[in-house]
Amino acid sequence: MLNRRVFRETAIATLLGTLLFTFVLSLRGIGQFFELLMRSSASSGTLLYLFGLLLPPSLIFTVPIGVLVGVLLALSRMSGDGEITAMRAAGISGRRLLLPVGLLALAGMLATAACTLWLTPWAIRETYRVVNQLAAEQLTAEIQPRVFQEQFPNTILFVADVIPGPLVHWKKVFLAQMDASAAGSHPGSQGPLVTVAQEATAVSDLAHNRIQLSLLGASSYQAGATPEEYYSTSFPRGEQALEVRPPGERRARPFRETDTLPLLQAAAHSAEARIELHQRLALPPACLLLALLGLPLGISSRKGGKSGAVITTLLLAFLYYMGLISMIGLARQGNLPVAAAVWTPNLTYGAAAFWLLSRLERPGDRDLLGGLRDRLESLYQKLSSRLGLVRTVRPSAGGARLPLLPQLLDAYVLSSYLVYFLVFLAAFVLMTEVYTFFELLGDIVRNHIPLGRVFTYLFFLAPMLIYDSAPVSAMVAVLVTFGVMAKHNEVTAFKTCGVSLHRLAAPVLLSSLMMSVLLFAFDYYQLPEANRRQDALRAEIKGAPVQTYLRPDRRWIFGQQPRIYYYRYFDPAAAVMAGVTVYELDPDTFRLRRHIAAERAQWSPVLKTWIFENGWRRDLNGVKVTAFEAFQARTFPELTEPPGYFLKEVKQDKQMNFRELAAYIAELSQSGFNTVHLRIQYYKKFSSPLLALVLAMIAIPFAFLTGSRGALAGVGVSLGIAVAYWSLNQLFEQVGRVDQLPPAAAAWLPNAVFFLAGIYLMGRMRT
Repeated sequence: MLNRRVFRETAIATLLGTLLFTFVLSLRGIGQFFELLMRSSASSGTLLYLFGLLLPPSLIFTVPIGVLVGVLLALSRMSGDGEITAMRAAGISGRRLLLPVGLLALAGMLATAACTLWLTPWAIRETYRVVNQLAAEQLTAEIQPRVFQEQFPNTILFVADVIPGPLVHWKKVFLAQMDASAAGSHPGSQGPLVTVAQEATAVSDLAHNRIQLSLLGASSYQAGATPEEYYSTSFPRGEQALEVRPPGERRARPFRETDTLPLLQAAAHSAEARIELHQRLALPPACLLLALLGLPLGISSRKGGKSGAVITTLLLAFLYYMGLISMIGLARQGNLPVAAAVWTPNLTYGAAAFWLLSRLERPGDRDLLGGLRDRLESLYQKLSSRLGLVRTVRPSAGGARLPLLPQLLDAYVLSSYLVYFLVFLAAFVLMTEVYTFFELLGDIVRNHIPLGRVFTYLFFLAPMLIYDSAPVSAMVAVLVTFGVMAKHNEVTAFKTCGVSLHRLAAPVLLSSLMMSVLLFAFDYYQLPEANRRQDALRAEIKGAPVQTYLRPDRRWIFGQQPRIYYYRYFDPAAAVMAGVTVYELDPDTFRLRRHIAAERAQWSPVLKTWIFENGWRRDLNGVKVTAFEAFQARTFPELTEPPGYFLKEVKQDKQMNFRELAAYIAELSQSGFNTVHLRIQYYKKFSSPLLALVLAMIAIPFAFLTGSRGALAGVGVSLGIAVAYWSLNQLFEQVGRVDQLPPAAAAWLPNAVFFLAGIYLMGRMRT
């Protein structure tokens, strides 16, 4: 009976902890699968299959941590409630718990071994196979209006307006065929063959991997071999086929997707293969070692707090993985054999577990081991404060008195809430940091990146992880705080004293609102710079070329007026364009009104216009040339786009605050680039910080509903709420990206749905 009771309690805690940590690590890959769902023919079954393939790589790291947190939570509760003392008084040794704990650890070790040795390589290969298959089935991305489409071989497409329906209609179409051998091109001609049309009907031809266009009111233009030669044709109706470029196949990095037996053969010749092999073999025993180490620490707990168990878990996991990272770094530099480096943390933890178990039933073991656990928690808090990760507020027995709060009740609730919030925030951030390191380990080894650069990248990655994890941490903290209070009958006592559940939740709601304000300020002042630094460092680790985030090679760009620029080369320092062509269009009919071509164009700051050299100009009325002029040097005062207009800074939305992002969207929209995704992210700059308040609001009713089930039930409920929110959030975002929802609605609707649900549930609370 004792075995069943202990095994059941530790197994439930292990399962919930593993699921929660796995969900947090899997959040980074969910977005791309929702994008596949919206932009391809993927079925819901395929999407669920891809979600399942995300799990094995995450479980390698979360199962050992889940086993440790499960053992510590269950045994700490038993010790805090006096059950360990009662068991010993009945003559049962603490080592008697080795059997149920060992069985749980053995199950975790087998699950981790299955993931490392078989499931993870297969899941990685299968993920890339399915993704590449879906990309191949996706004929082309949704054509966006006022965006230059470059996915067609040797063809540029620009559409002013898109009218969706069973037959897609395009308004004001501009096509440029860059290949001189393309159908319709004239022999010896110079420059692209340009076709403009008032309207086109587009039909996807999946069998031939192309899009078939029916053009209405079209005309084509192309310059000849000499300035005097020029070809123009008008046709009321015509057919045009757009061949689709096959998508590039994506592959996993070497050895990560290799099965274990082939990896064993490759390990004889490659250090990276040896590191991967020994990692696969060393991580499963970590489940057993962490559980054996957690057993004496859990039994000797003198406080029985859930936060203490999580803090101990964090520190032990942090020391294990940081030790493993450091040892691998020494092995990569040739200072240690790979086997000795990878297995050293296991040997160290095994020796520590053996020593602690040997001290378990000796006189004073509770003081010794409990003191050791207290020192571990103290070390964790000092380390966290040094790193700037958390600053834990530990409430006193009577509840800490915080200033500016009207009642002692508020200080009591808020202090407990903040402790759990900081503990879970640190847990999520540290787990993701460790997972990211192992994800990049192959690139670190291959590109010979010093560990100092890697830790610098992880340091600048932390702000983004804090921003993303804070709302989830707030939700879990609410559920655990009120779940523990309900289990200990404190909620019943408060209600008996006339304190309603709404009054009890007031300090949590106010602190969550303040947290949302702080997250908004954090995103405005600190996050963009940190993201720029970590993106540059990640590109260095991945072996990408050094980036300045400037793209002077934008060959096609829409001007400030209805004109399109094309150039072969642009020198931003000298403000010179080479091989430049300007197509000036009629805004009503979208026919070519003027065609300018020159060998060179130099910007004149005095004249505030371009000086075109060695070129020609043609004025057109339909397809008829009404004027022609060849020149050595010529200015066109109406062409006032400065050099900076052609130099578009390529940034990601997370590298900008909302003001910078708004200006960036306006600039790109004017130039004909796709900004739908950026506009959604702009509105998310305002909606995402409020997520802390929204999730806290919807978590409060569920926290009181868990009743006597306690903190573990709260963790399980938080997992369900988080999955529901992120699924809805990604779904609305992808629907918005294909123009089926306005950007503001795509960003705000998930918050609105959960906010209304929270208000409804809070109104239904029995209080």
